[in-house]
Amino acid sequence: MLIAVMSDSHDHILKMKQAAARIRGEGAEMVIHCGDIVAPFMLFELSKVSVPVHAVFGNNDGDHFLLMKVASEVGNITFHGLFGKVDAGGDPVAFTHYREVADGLVSKQEYNVVCYGHTHAHHAEKIGKTLLINPGELMGMQGKSGFCLVETKTGEFTEITL
Repeated sequence: MLIAVMSDSHDHILKMKQAAARIRGEGAEMVIHCGDIVAPFMLFELSKVSVPVHAVFGNNDGDHFLLMKVASEVGNITFHGLFGKVDAGGDPVAFTHYREVADGLVSKQEYNVVCYGHTHAHHAEKIGKTLLINPGELMGMQGKSGFCLVETKTGEFTEITL
């Protein structure tokens, strides 16, 4: 399954609009957001991908209740706790905001892909059978804004720069 993996959007609504349009154009079947969406208004733009979206909370997501309330209103966004796990077309995928949690998930070797965020820096490596990936930041604070497309069966990925 082709999934889009993003993180650290930090209220940058124009980047989210660009990302949602690109994700629709690329034909991704699911979106994973690895935390720091920040404000609930971002969820309205994120929901426009029109595919299931799975998200975890980051360290800057202050009002968890309101984020979950808006997510339930838009319908295609599900928030998980410290980490989430989904079946992506038969391929197990786990995601979190923090590298330390991601390392624990990778060590189990139960997932084809483990995603994390928080550092705002792209990183990808294969550890055993698991692709460990940080898509970098959507917001562009460090100059590079984007996300990744990941094929969950093969572990192949493409960095998308906005």
